[in-house]
Amino acid sequence: MTIAPDSQSHRSSATTGGTLRSEPTRAAPLGRARPAAAKRRRARWPWFAALLAVAIAAAGTLWHLTQSKASTGSQYLLADVAVGTVEDTVSAVGEIQPRDYVDVGAQVSGQIIALNVKVGDEVEKGALLAELDAAVLRSQVAANQAQLLNLQAQLEERQAQLQLAKEQYARESGLMAQDATSQDALDTAAANLRAAKAQIAAIKAQMQQTRSELEGDEANLGYTRIYAPMSGTVVSLDARLGQTLNANQSAPILMRIADLGTMTVEAQVSEADISRLELGMQARFTTLGQADRYWHGVLRQILPTPEEVNGVILYDALFDVANPDQRLMTQMSAQVTFMVAKAENVVTVPTTALRPTSDTSAPAGTYQVLLAQADGSYAPRKVTIGVKNRNLAEVAEGLQPGDKVVVGERSETTAAPGGNRGGLRGFP
Repeated sequence: MTIAPDSQSHRSSATTGGTLRSEPTRAAPLGRARPAAAKRRRARWPWFAALLAVAIAAAGTLWHLTQSKASTGSQYLLADVAVGTVEDTVSAVGEIQPRDYVDVGAQVSGQIIALNVKVGDEVEKGALLAELDAAVLRSQVAANQAQLLNLQAQLEERQAQLQLAKEQYARESGLMAQDATSQDALDTAAANLRAAKAQIAAIKAQMQQTRSELEGDEANLGYTRIYAPMSGTVVSLDARLGQTLNANQSAPILMRIADLGTMTVEAQVSEADISRLELGMQARFTTLGQADRYWHGVLRQILPTPEEVNGVILYDALFDVANPDQRLMTQMSAQVTFMVAKAENVVTVPTTALRPTSDTSAPAGTYQVLLAQADGSYAPRKVTIGVKNRNLAEVAEGLQPGDKVVVGERSETTAAPGGNRGGLRGFP
């Protein structure tokens, strides 16, 4: 049966714009449709064959790699035993401060009438830093000097009276020996002599008191001129010209002078690590601005009183460092490392390769590793460890450079024989 030529059917064809349009087409005779479809199927066969060949090749390669892993034992991560340096350290964060500094204050009250330095100035010991108004203190000094002169005059008067009293007593004593005077006159002369001596002693005491007050006033007058107590750099200035200082309650601080040639690092060490530190051990640190430069020092002091920061107990460990170029400045942050132990040019192994040994009689520092053999198998090996940190450990005995040890297992592999993913059966 054929379709009439005027019969129309609709087919959908894709245009280049991606839209579908329907157009009338004449249907081919039914007997011709089958050869065309068969021809299209024959055209697709080479593509299917090529894809199938690629899939078979990939499967073969994957099977080969899997068998290679299984045969060589490469499902475990291995690490080389090498020669290197192992450092056991304690890390801390610290702050840099001048080792030697002094806060310069005022010992007397008064207005600042001269201020001769500013922040950053280098000063020598004894240099005049500031000067206070000394008018009141000068008047007190003058008053005490006048009082001292008055007492000196009184003393000379009393000394003259003492001389007169001595002469009267001597005369009365001579008359009494000749029975030419009365006992009452002799007693009166003796009393006048003693009174004259007492008055002189009182005046001398008043003079001593006045001299002490005068010395104090002169010292206070000297304190109105403030001198540098040490050589160094003015690192802070809290006073201003014209400011009035009140030293009656406490000594006001004018400035701080510090010697920046030697700095002290105040490192805060946690209570878990402070027991590992010992005086005299080496320390090094870097700063935020120069992370590639190391400064070195020696631990000289551990302060006994801790500080609690956010619930953590921290102890201050102090060490000094030379600062000739003054690249280190006050209150800089420091990343500090204390050297607990160090071993150079020794056989090393990654710490992740170490496992505790089940031998309770083994000496301290004995561990067990899983050693890779030449035939692809693994064998437990006891090793003696020296200096150790989180990454590396010194091998004192049990391994040689070039050995390979298991440090873990690849995550994509199955469990090790016996179901122990951490190593072979019999290895902890």
